[in-house]
Amino acid sequence: MAAESYPLFCIGNPLLDMQVTNGEELLKKYDLKSNDAILAEEKHAPIYDEVVKDPKVTYVAGGASQNAARGAAYVLPPKSVVYTGCVGDDELAEQLKVANQREGLDQVYLVKKGEKTGACAVVITGHDRSLVTTLRAAEMFEKSHLSSPEVAPLIDAARVFYVEGYFLTHGSESALEVSKKSSEAGKTFVLNLSAPFIAQFFGQQLQQILPYTDIVIGNEAEAEAWATATGQPDAKDLVAIAKAIATLPKNNQSRPRIVIITHGPKNTTVVSAADPEHEKIFDVHPLKEDQIVDTNGAGDAFAGGFLGAYVAGKPLEECIEAGHKMGAMNIQLVGPQYKWPKVPIL
Repeated sequence: MAAESYPLFCIGNPLLDMQVTNGEELLKKYDLKSNDAILAEEKHAPIYDEVVKDPKVTYVAGGASQNAARGAAYVLPPKSVVYTGCVGDDELAEQLKVANQREGLDQVYLVKKGEKTGACAVVITGHDRSLVTTLRAAEMFEKSHLSSPEVAPLIDAARVFYVEGYFLTHGSESALEVSKKSSEAGKTFVLNLSAPFIAQFFGQQLQQILPYTDIVIGNEAEAEAWATATGQPDAKDLVAIAKAIATLPKNNQSRPRIVIITHGPKNTTVVSAADPEHEKIFDVHPLKEDQIVDTNGAGDAFAGGFLGAYVAGKPLEECIEAGHKMGAMNIQLVGPQYKWPKVPIL
């Protein structure tokens, strides 16, 4: 691999999604919410054996950052995006590699011998999805992998870094190291809030990394969770929340922080610390009800489209539009996937 060929470097939890529809009974049985994302507890352990017995189970390459990385690779030229995370030496990891190859994403996994690759049970009810994740090998990522001969040159050569909030549950030390390097070098570090529980239960890790973060992406539920966790006066005002995050202390002040909050089919709110009093609201062109197949991965698809356009040097407005296009494409397919033959996005 030529280190200089990857402008975008992504880090996260590689997972294989096991997806089932009409999951109302599963929600009740495992005490799950219809539109949520959680880490599996002991009581959820049997769900993985249960979903694989469903005759209509669908296996889809997953992991939030890996989904976004595949989306960015979809819209960029070959050898533009590389991804790292920790997997086992099993069939699940091989399925992930095949999915990555289709979109043109290269990976430099840390492989743990004898361990199982992480998995996510995706329970679909209507247009909602409930994600139950067992990290397995994914939470065994080691910071030393970043300084390995295979990975270190890629980090040095990259211009943009992307990390999912989920990674902070176990890999905050690694994420913090990359964010600091990015900030010191004047590069761009992008963080996705990923799920409400990150702000609720991993607020300290968020607080540590935000000073080195140039772009924050999240949805309305994640933004509200952050606002509640940090005692903001109005936990429902997305513009006010975006302003609050944008104006938090920042290490590299020459690059004002940008905050992007998506709100499903409603709109997307963008606030820049360069001009926090003048937010931008971007309309979403909602799909018809019968066009929506599955919303799993829509936020990751948005992030992928945004990142691809950003790396390509497009103006912010075009980056948001690329995100909207990729999100719309994603929800017309099963799971976090993208259309083939390729659809021009940029």
